[in-house]
Amino acid sequence: QVQLVESGGGLVQAGGSLRLSCVASGRTFSTYPMGWFRQAPGKEREFVAAISWSGSSTYYADSVKGRFTISRDNAKNTVYLQMNSLKPEDTAVYYCVAEKRIMYSARGLETSPDLDWGQGTQVTVSS
Repeated sequence: QVQLVESGGGLVQAGGSLRLSCVASGRTFSTYPMGWFRQAPGKEREFVAAISWSGSSTYYADSVKGRFTISRDNAKNTVYLQMNSLKPEDTAVYYCVAEKRIMYSARGLETSPDLDWGQGTQVTVSS
């Protein structure tokens, strides 16, 4: 099982930017896809973005496409989520996830039942 520790959340005004980081340990980082989910108060958890094990493929929810960018540094065992043009509706707890199946497709991460989860980091966007 991989351990995931998120950081970088905080309070930002609408239109601002934040970069989330997630450091993984416990497994060979470069062999599995990673991603981000979020959960707003009173709402179900939703997929945000995913990146393949190599970093060559990325996938986004329609609600964040063009504003958020997911990336990874396999040498640092870290995945990032750069969030620009933030909106109040982006307010949520953001969770880093790691697919448990090695070399699994990142496209399937959104609905995968085999994910390890971080504890989450709060992002609050004020209007």
